[in-house]
Amino acid sequence: MKDIPTKYDPQKKEDEIYSAWAKAGLFNADENSAKDPYCIVIPPPNVTGILHMGHALNNTIQDILIRWKRMNGFETLWMPGTDHAGIATQNVVEREIAKEGLKRQDMGRENFLKKVWEWKEDYGSTIIRQLKRLGCSCDWDRTRFTMDEGLSNAVKEVFIRLYEDGLIYKGDYIINWCPRCGTALSDEEVEHRDTDGMLYYIKYPVQGKKKLEKENEDYVVVATTRPETMLGDVAVAVNPKDPRYESLKGKKLILPILKRELDIVFDEDVDPEFGTGALKVTPAHDPVDFEIANKHGLASVNVMNPDATINSVGGNYEGMDRFECREAIVEDLKQRKLFVRYEEHEHAVGHCYRCHVVVEPRLSKQWFVKMGPLAKDAVRVVKEQKVKFYPDRWTKVYLNWMENIRDWCISRQIWWGHRIPVWYCSDCLKYADVRDVDINGPGGKGVYVGKDAPKACPTCGGNNMEQDPDVLDTWFSSWLWPFSTLGWPEDTKSLETFYSTDVLVTAQEIIFFWVARMIMAGLKFRGDIPFKDVYIHGTVRDATGTKMSKSLGNVIDPLDVIKEVGSDALRFSIISITSQGQDVFLSRDKFDIGRNFANKLWNASRYVLMNLDEDVLEGELDAKALSLSDLWILSSLNDCIDKVNKSLERYRFNDATAALYEFIWHKYCDWYLEISKMAKDKKTTQKVLVKVLTRSLQLLHPIMPFITEEIWQKVPGKTSKWITTSEWPSREEKFDDSEARENMELMIAVISALRNVRAFWNIGQASKVDVVLDVSSSVEEKLLERTTPYIEQLGRCSVKEIGKNVTRPEQSVAALVGGVKVFVPLGGAVDLDKERKRVEKKVEELGKYLLSIEKKLANKAFTDKAPEDVVQKEKSKQERFRAERANLQENLAALQ
Repeated sequence: MKDIPTKYDPQKKEDEIYSAWAKAGLFNADENSAKDPYCIVIPPPNVTGILHMGHALNNTIQDILIRWKRMNGFETLWMPGTDHAGIATQNVVEREIAKEGLKRQDMGRENFLKKVWEWKEDYGSTIIRQLKRLGCSCDWDRTRFTMDEGLSNAVKEVFIRLYEDGLIYKGDYIINWCPRCGTALSDEEVEHRDTDGMLYYIKYPVQGKKKLEKENEDYVVVATTRPETMLGDVAVAVNPKDPRYESLKGKKLILPILKRELDIVFDEDVDPEFGTGALKVTPAHDPVDFEIANKHGLASVNVMNPDATINSVGGNYEGMDRFECREAIVEDLKQRKLFVRYEEHEHAVGHCYRCHVVVEPRLSKQWFVKMGPLAKDAVRVVKEQKVKFYPDRWTKVYLNWMENIRDWCISRQIWWGHRIPVWYCSDCLKYADVRDVDINGPGGKGVYVGKDAPKACPTCGGNNMEQDPDVLDTWFSSWLWPFSTLGWPEDTKSLETFYSTDVLVTAQEIIFFWVARMIMAGLKFRGDIPFKDVYIHGTVRDATGTKMSKSLGNVIDPLDVIKEVGSDALRFSIISITSQGQDVFLSRDKFDIGRNFANKLWNASRYVLMNLDEDVLEGELDAKALSLSDLWILSSLNDCIDKVNKSLERYRFNDATAALYEFIWHKYCDWYLEISKMAKDKKTTQKVLVKVLTRSLQLLHPIMPFITEEIWQKVPGKTSKWITTSEWPSREEKFDDSEARENMELMIAVISALRNVRAFWNIGQASKVDVVLDVSSSVEEKLLERTTPYIEQLGRCSVKEIGKNVTRPEQSVAALVGGVKVFVPLGGAVDLDKERKRVEKKVEELGKYLLSIEKKLANKAFTDKAPEDVVQKEKSKQERFRAERANLQENLAALQ
């Protein structure tokens, strides 16, 4: 066979191979196919995104599943696309125009949006190119964008249907407001972080009291973490069962500094144990206070501008930033002797998930979706296991959130996104700002909801119609992804063929953002679940367990890794260390796993193919002509096929890589290749070598697609032009031979024991040693006699005797393999005095280790308090060290 390069060059080959796949249209799905469909929709990356390790893990998992199913004869569709990422993309473009000294308001809405579309066309496909570099086998001809024409139509359709069903409304509610992004955020878009703050204690005078001498008679002490919001206080609330405040019934308080009159309200929701038990009620800036105010008919006073500066209500504080105002108010309170004290207080503070600025609870008129009615069926399908989570622990998390779901704030005060399809008539609605309109269902006066702008007002016939300026939450388009990408609301053939999809692969942080909402949307608008399985993978962290971030400087760039070791090495490495649902602890050296494995595979394949006589491939393998080693490797291949299939079916991807690593590296390369060099029947052996190699390449292909395709192209007589469309291997029962496996594994264990003896006792590799094998059964005796040539060749030894109860040679060391004792005489092979001293020292060290472990295990404080797995680990070490010491002591005694 022609020469094969000594080294595989992934940097050169991977692009060539991917281009060939694309040109051949291997990833294109046919909705008219008679094959069973298998579909995955990609979690659409943001158009602002660049490939990071989370993407690499997520998309490698999806690609493994798609390639595996494609080779199993399914009509596979991996639907690709990108998300418009409203806030993130707008922020990026705003930073770009800021370099020119511009703000979006300077450009106007239309020109700014034109600029964003231009940016999207220039940079929005970067992540797509990078996913191709990773080897992703998506049907790129179907690539969708959450703001393309079809998906925009789907978004409008859903909004209109929900509106007509009374599930969309608009009103005043406390929402999460990001002052940096200038928009509302849903609850799921707020990251809560435990923060070291302060609890401030402030005197609120009782109306009419000039001297503030007695607490709860002349004044009430209120504790707050946000003194700046007191400017918007409308009352102070206490629990009616709190005896400290009984005397205040019917009285009023005076708001410090602004001197506004405040009611005292009695409410059972007030916690008497927090602070002083007296709660300042600021309904425009706190969700709890908003509920209390609604119950007691209290007005709301908004004290902040959208940028979190104080508005005109704040008097002298107007224009101050909220945190600057906090300091100023505390100082003023001190001067007026109304400040009591402050104390350290840790509490959870919400931050914007995009820009990480502290969010502000703010009373605002926003659009909402009623989620309760949608959640009922979404809970049912998970309880009935029509949708299954892997790992299962996420089922409980999902159900807990769904059963306590809150309405979804869907409006955003930005320009980039799906504009809300609602128009208001200026003649019917006498508002200065259309945002002030309340909408509680269809049929409202002067309001039109539709896909396109109305020609006239449906109420009065006038043409002074103005569209709502807000856009929809990015997730409002994303929750439709599994069916909108397939053509909905049209009844397309793709929708008929590929919906419901089969599995969603995603991260834990978007279970609520996305997964739950997709289930609700699928059931509401398609009457069926959007996917059958949800695989939740862990977070990629650095070697210390810290989440990767640019600010910490611990990011590993997958593109750098690909340039260094190739996509296959990255994919194999990250999958091999990723247990189901567990976080991934990653360091740069972990990629040596994949690189070394790729090198091993290439070298073994090169040896097999370059030493192959092509004529030997004609005809089928005759099971009767197979040697013990042939039967062993073919039977082991059957086991490997089973393990890989079961692992992939259960989404245990690292188990699949472990099975392949063990079979290809150890059984095929380390053992069978070496044994094949001693074969008498070269023709049969070569057939077996090629058969096992091709099946191994196919099993490995979903994980390492590039190198397996490159080797596949060099295999003569292959059944398919491309490995990616070849038929997935199935077990061949005629090669099942448990006896051959057991026999070979005993032989391998004996040879391995011999090699360990050589290494431990410093016997030179060139030295040939004598061996005596003491067996416990006649079966073992016959087997070892049959495999003696292999043992002698691969163990570099001369087998002197095999039998039951044989005499141990003088000055020999022993190794135990099951029921077989392997004796190796050392006389003349090593410097016995030197080795005795070294081993005696080793025995002494083991004794010290054992003493330390025994003390630890005798300590009840350790065994009672330490985790069970930690205690078990110490017990296992104890057993291992005891056995090792006993073996060394026995060998030392034999050497005397």
